[in-house]
Amino acid sequence: MSSLMTNASAMTALQTLRNTSANLAETQNRISTGYRVAGAEDNAAYWSIATTMRSDNMALSAVEDSLGLGAATVDVMYTAMDSTVDVMNEIKAKLVAARTPGVDRGKIQSDINELQNQLKSTAESAVFNGENWLSSDVTTVTSKEIVSSFTRVGGAVSVLTTTVDITATQLYDTTGGGTGILDRALTNGNVVDTIDISALTDSAADLTTLEGMISDVDEALGLITDSATLLGSTKKRVDLQKDFVSALIDSIDRGVGQLVDADMNKESTRLQALQTQQQLGIQALSIANQGSQNILSLFR
Repeated sequence: MSSLMTNASAMTALQTLRNTSANLAETQNRISTGYRVAGAEDNAAYWSIATTMRSDNMALSAVEDSLGLGAATVDVMYTAMDSTVDVMNEIKAKLVAARTPGVDRGKIQSDINELQNQLKSTAESAVFNGENWLSSDVTTVTSKEIVSSFTRVGGAVSVLTTTVDITATQLYDTTGGGTGILDRALTNGNVVDTIDISALTDSAADLTTLEGMISDVDEALGLITDSATLLGSTKKRVDLQKDFVSALIDSIDRGVGQLVDADMNKESTRLQALQTQQQLGIQALSIANQGSQNILSLFR
């Protein structure tokens, strides 16, 4: 039946064209934004997951920066501690040389004085971002923390840290309390920072005193070596964690991309198909609208 009031063909063609235009607009939006899920209206579940993971990734980026800062700090401390080991070996060698009868211990002491000054200078120069773990006050702060991870378990989040015991790395006590490795009395009562052999003679008592100094310097050297080992291990751990966090950030980015990114190959193919459908829909609507004109021809 042909009707002037109701053009069913035109209505069908118009509805099809509307659907095609809506799909075309959606595809064009995906191509322009690069996202299959750009907002909650596209897919609420995926959008929620992606938003949460992006937020966590921002937190992980901050962790990565913190690890970089921590690694740099530990590296500075380790470099200074490693240099201290070399100087301590020099002092130990000087003291052993001073054990030789008849040697000029005054001249050897002059060398030792310079080495002691070098130890002090090295410890005081080991500063990064205002932090110094070698020349420090450990009466109030005994450890330093490096932010190393951000985790989410269910709805609970937590920040994990790597702790460095700076009481083990303290060479000098800035408060004058004498708790550092180099400014405290060791087993035989000697303090590395104030060792002085210039007045010692070849007497049995003085030689015993000298041997006690050698023993204490060796003890301090062992403690410093342990401290350097601690810093080296910490540096390795921080570097490994930094690499892991970087890889984790990339992995989360890829995971989010799988959820919300548009497949550009698929969307470009779909765009061409929809553009063709739109053109055909316009033609179909045009043909359907000609039906009314055909009815008029019946009355001519």
